[in-house]
Amino acid sequence: MSNTRREHLRELPSIDSCLAHPMAQSLLLAYSKQQVTSALRSAMDRVRHRLLQGELDLLSRAELMDIAMAEARAILVKQGCGTMQRVVNATGIILHTNLGRAVLPQAAIEALATIAGGYCDLELDLASGARGSRQTHVEKMLTELTGAEAALVVNNNAAAVFLCLNTFADGREVVVSRGEQVEIGGSFRIPDVIRQSGATLVEVGTTNRTYLSDYVDGIGESTAVLLKVHRSNFRLVGFVASVSPKELAALASSRALLSMEDVGSGSLIDLAGFGVRGEPTVKDSINAGIDLVTFSGDKLLGGPQAGIIVGRRHLVQKLQGNPLARILRIDKLRLAALEALLGLYTEPQHLVEVVPALQMLALAECALETRARELASLIADSVVGHGGVSIIDAEGEMGGGTLPGLKLPGKAVAVRPHRQSVHQVQASLRLVGIEHPDRHLLPIIAPVENDQVVFHLRTLLPGDEVAIAGALAAAMGGQPI
Repeated sequence: MSNTRREHLRELPSIDSCLAHPMAQSLLLAYSKQQVTSALRSAMDRVRHRLLQGELDLLSRAELMDIAMAEARAILVKQGCGTMQRVVNATGIILHTNLGRAVLPQAAIEALATIAGGYCDLELDLASGARGSRQTHVEKMLTELTGAEAALVVNNNAAAVFLCLNTFADGREVVVSRGEQVEIGGSFRIPDVIRQSGATLVEVGTTNRTYLSDYVDGIGESTAVLLKVHRSNFRLVGFVASVSPKELAALASSRALLSMEDVGSGSLIDLAGFGVRGEPTVKDSINAGIDLVTFSGDKLLGGPQAGIIVGRRHLVQKLQGNPLARILRIDKLRLAALEALLGLYTEPQHLVEVVPALQMLALAECALETRARELASLIADSVVGHGGVSIIDAEGEMGGGTLPGLKLPGKAVAVRPHRQSVHQVQASLRLVGIEHPDRHLLPIIAPVENDQVVFHLRTLLPGDEVAIAGALAAAMGGQPI
């Protein structure tokens, strides 16, 4: 390396001087000082390396600082903001797992704020002053809503299934239909959960057809549980056959075995009024005689993440005695939100008005078209000269591994950029809070379809239309809202 180039390294600005740069001050509105400082150090290392390799001409200190700041900004954008933040869900997927699944009802939000802001009677019996159980806050409502004798809540449904199998089938066999060995997201598979619980999986039937006789043939001396798994995230159509919960429960009872059903998405109400037919309810399974039923809190129930177990009292008591129950127990915040949500289910006639997931499911196409016209009008100024705006037919879905194959007809607003690529605009909408930290804009999550950025109305919350307009203005260089 020449002496001139080595000496030029002395022109590299210090980290402190970089932190005083206007761009750094802008980044500090979106990131912590530690994050920005770390990014600047990495950026300076890159600039130093490029100088040593002769990739950069000999530049002034100000020019080197500009390059370093651009490098630091790119590092931070690539890393993301590093914290959870509110985003706008314009995907049309109601229970979007990557976006946190169910939006909580206002009652649950208020309960969270109340419990989080102070102490609570989580495990205290106020009447006696003695230690109580956190399960009492929700057990009575769960038994009344499902018809079960007892209930237990853990931190998610995979944990609920695992706890049941570990308690009743550790070292023994669990019989499951081949057509029900589902993968439940994040590569968690029923066969893996069974094995990790200490049980041995016994497959019966075929992928598309399983009969009661298959279960009978699969029962052996080591059998402990007959398990049924609801195919909540996929459908089998055509030449298919399966065993009903009632048939499975009767067989298990006749052989002194435990019957168990993982209904997954776990609806507490009949969804026929929403145009959804054939989706089982938890009460259906209990009425069929199933001993233990597990389901999720953050799917069709529309609440916080939780694994809910309902069933026969002596079985639930045994689950409570398993040391794993403490490891998998639900925390006070999710318990508070779940209690508030279940309270809403005691007045089912009002559910569609107060549970966002059900409200979105029930939205009529005409209502979505009205909102689409309002959004299209609102964003017109944001994209004028930079892209075209149109209202299109669009299909939403429930998502979250629920109601597979169900398409929800509706409307969406589509933007076709003129001066940028559609993927550039999509990325800019995601990163708008980072790109423009001084404007306090929400990230917009929207799909690209037919070379257009599409904003589905079904999953927008009040105020999201304004957020979309502001983000588009920043992303496309249109009129700010």
